[in-house]
Amino acid sequence: VMTENGEEIVQRNDIDQRSVCVKNVDYGSTPEDLKEHFASCGAINRVTIICDKFTGHPKGFAYVEFTDSDAVESAKLLNDSLFRGRQIQVLPKRTNIPFRGRGSRRPRGRFFSRGPRMFSGRGRFGGNRFRYRPY
Repeated sequence: VMTENGEEIVQRNDIDQRSVCVKNVDYGSTPEDLKEHFASCGAINRVTIICDKFTGHPKGFAYVEFTDSDAVESAKLLNDSLFRGRQIQVLPKRTNIPFRGRGSRRPRGRFFSRGPRMFSGRGRFGGNRFRYRPY
């Protein structure tokens, strides 16, 4: 959500500069386990394990936010390291820009054509256009 002066965007950008994305995280791991694994990189502000919103089960990736951006460089050195028997990927967190890269917001499909509506109403061809008139 953008504020009038863009302060919230700047704050989110700052947080993303201090965060890493961790992929292939073991489903049974806890934020404390990840804190232990990344403790050598620097002081950790927050660990977020992403879960499915319907089932509540972990999706297999997490975000680690550090207190300073220098820790991100040392955290990237832990890329391809083993965490709970799995080889994890550590990437710098990218900043999410709303509505970027999704193309036009026009609905797609055969019922949302750009031209004039020739076939509308009921049935296969619809409307009065192809009505059967015996006489």
